[in-house]
Amino acid sequence: MTATAAPAATVWDTLVGQRRAVEALRAAASGHGMSQAFLFTGPPGSGRSNAAVAFAAALQCDEAPPGCGVCHSCHTVLAGSHADVTVVRTDRLSIGVDEVRELVRRSALAPVGRRWQVMIVEDADRLTDQAANALLKAIEEPTDRTVWMLCAPTVEDLLPTIRSRCRLVTLSTPSAEQVADFLSRTDGVEHALASYCARASQGHIGRARALARDEGARNRRKEMVSIPARLTSLASCMNAAHNLVETTQEEADLITGELDARERTDLDVTYGVVERGRRPREYAPAVSALERAQKTRAKRRHLDVVDRGLMDLVSVYRDAIALATGGSVALVNEELRADVEQIVCTSSPELNLRRIGWIFEAREQMLEFNVPVPLALESLMVALKAPAR
Repeated sequence: MTATAAPAATVWDTLVGQRRAVEALRAAASGHGMSQAFLFTGPPGSGRSNAAVAFAAALQCDEAPPGCGVCHSCHTVLAGSHADVTVVRTDRLSIGVDEVRELVRRSALAPVGRRWQVMIVEDADRLTDQAANALLKAIEEPTDRTVWMLCAPTVEDLLPTIRSRCRLVTLSTPSAEQVADFLSRTDGVEHALASYCARASQGHIGRARALARDEGARNRRKEMVSIPARLTSLASCMNAAHNLVETTQEEADLITGELDARERTDLDVTYGVVERGRRPREYAPAVSALERAQKTRAKRRHLDVVDRGLMDLVSVYRDAIALATGGSVALVNEELRADVEQIVCTSSPELNLRRIGWIFEAREQMLEFNVPVPLALESLMVALKAPAR
């Protein structure tokens, strides 16, 4: 893989397989069908936030047609440094009302430039009820030059009163061929690796890029998808659950550890702990608040890593159903065909469909009902165990 990615010709080139959405957004940026609130929906990896940022760049673009990708406005929006584009991201379990109230306050300000004040809320499905109600009022009574862009998996993830006031932009999962072409074209990924990453990611652009760039990520996925064929006894189920908890926690810690240390250093510098060698009265509460936020973020990151692994498990049972029923679709895990054939021989399509359902139930238990990860995974692995022959 080459070290440097080729620049996109326009802001729209990063939206893989989203022709209809791009056409609609291009028209809106040109003044046809413009609204003051947009809702971007689509499955994970379809590029909801990328579409919102690309649209924001087009709205601020200095050239015609809007969205050139090379002017100063486009460049600063894509780099995340444009004064009139605010992007709200969260590593926490939810987006609270205080954060939204600050966002609403900022949205009422006149833009620095001559175009729009753009407010992008990623993961709008994580808004608390109070936060959603605070946001609703701002969307109901927006200023003339403010545009809201909300991103969520489905329209049902937001209050009906919010989604009814937004123009809907629906994104779809790109095909493996489109993802592979994107990796080769923009990141210079070799064809065979690009094809593998595209299949393994199941259309998730971010995941495909991570797999292409990191051999460790590819090895962790290979370990994950090898689990179903090994679930032949109660002991193997318990071992699989234990190993899965440990490996996902290690991966999550790698992601958050460096950030945690950097934030603590920044806090020490802010309060002059390093220079003065003493701690002011306000320092201890600030440390406590930071540690609480980091703990919440670490929990969410671990859940995200586990969730991604469970989707890899789903792909194996999906392949087993496709193989058993003679489907013409390509296998996601073609390199594991022998394992998939083994699962087919020891199960039925109906059982594998139920197994997929059990995986989604485990996800819901952890993400929605706060069931401890080890307990949920142990129960799941036992449920997935191959039937006694």
